[in-house]
Amino acid sequence: MLVVTSGSKMLTIEVRDRILAVLERDLEVKVDKLGSSVHSAESEKMEFLGMEFQAVPPSVLHPPMSEKAKRARKMYLKRKAAKAQELKNARETRRKKLGLKILSHLFKKVRRGHEFEFDFQIESEVQQLFKEWAEEVVTEYFKSPEHCRYWHRLLTSGDFLSLARVRDQLPPELVDSYDKFQKTLDRFLMPMRDCGTSDEEERLAEEEERQYEKRTVQDLTELKMRVNAPIELVRKAVKLAGFTNSMGRPRPIKLLICLDDTDIINWYAGVGRRWLDFFCCCRNFKMVKTVVSYHLRFSCFLTLAEKHECTKRQAISHYSKDLKVTNDDGVAEVHFPTEREIRMMGDKNLSDPKPVDGALTMIFVRLAVDDTTYPCVAHFCAETDTVIYRIRLLQNRLNVDPLNEKKWVQGLSAIHESLNKKCLPLCPMHASDLLLGKITLQDIDCTRFVDVE
Repeated sequence: MLVVTSGSKMLTIEVRDRILAVLERDLEVKVDKLGSSVHSAESEKMEFLGMEFQAVPPSVLHPPMSEKAKRARKMYLKRKAAKAQELKNARETRRKKLGLKILSHLFKKVRRGHEFEFDFQIESEVQQLFKEWAEEVVTEYFKSPEHCRYWHRLLTSGDFLSLARVRDQLPPELVDSYDKFQKTLDRFLMPMRDCGTSDEEERLAEEEERQYEKRTVQDLTELKMRVNAPIELVRKAVKLAGFTNSMGRPRPIKLLICLDDTDIINWYAGVGRRWLDFFCCCRNFKMVKTVVSYHLRFSCFLTLAEKHECTKRQAISHYSKDLKVTNDDGVAEVHFPTEREIRMMGDKNLSDPKPVDGALTMIFVRLAVDDTTYPCVAHFCAETDTVIYRIRLLQNRLNVDPLNEKKWVQGLSAIHESLNKKCLPLCPMHASDLLLGKITLQDIDCTRFVDVE
């Protein structure tokens, strides 16, 4: 069990002693007191259930955007706005061309002497439509400060009516009209736009300052739990099981060649789905997804290619990137998680993980036995149409000892040696579920194993 407390170390020790007392006195459970320890989540990492826990400031989990990222986002928004403007201009161009075609067609009809008779007058509707278009154009134009400044500079610079000696020689009506025009020009084109722009910049600066202050206070006063997957141990497990070679590239597992194609894909899918479900709450889940999507997927392709004596490209062409297989009814099924499905995984809360039962070390070899009257060994299953499978432990083929931490991956479960080469009858549904991880060895009655010569 992992118990997280907030307070002093003495409080945590008191909570631990009370929990141990309840477990031993009330529940009569044997507790390993030497293995029970108290750690500081802030100063050190804690390993629990194959994951690493540590309390970190919020800025570590959600770091602020770097200057390079900010520039890239600005460029993206700029390109997005330019693309939207291009689409808008294209729509306006098409609308203008359509309007010109209609006017040209009507003009030709009128020149040829055709008369148009309508039951209603459309002049007011046309005037209203053109008025709305004109207002939209003017509104869009005034939204651009650059255009306003450009025309303000053109209309106010170098005008001889601003000279005093010239104004004295002109009629007062002309001078007054010019002054009114200049005031209107300043009111609509320059001052309001500058003021609005500066206010907007001020508001954005204040908002950014408040967010920076809030992030700084949170970093100094708050801590959040970060959960990481041990990537090095995952890579070691992948290499130890034979998914990759010494260079870290996918390779076939020849022990699986004796299985059916569907069982091979189901075995890989079971390992991949168990890992994805187990590490879905981790911060570095992206690395686990890469291991499943690349190493396990292409190791499966290479195993299938080795079995059928073909190339990897031919195996991918036959099974597709999603590793599709055809069932007895001729319907294509996908058991291995697809690339799109893997990309959408992640950002889940920490929950009780499903037991994996050493799926990485156990395979099922289908036996060709005439007697298939054995009942299915899965609990609460009365099916008699079964297939006999033999359990083969990959750890024996690799010649490693799971109890030796130097030769095995720490925290990776393994199947007990007593189950090696045991035979068990399973119906097709439970055989597939056991390979895919939907059921575990806890759901099987191990007392009903059969002896096959």
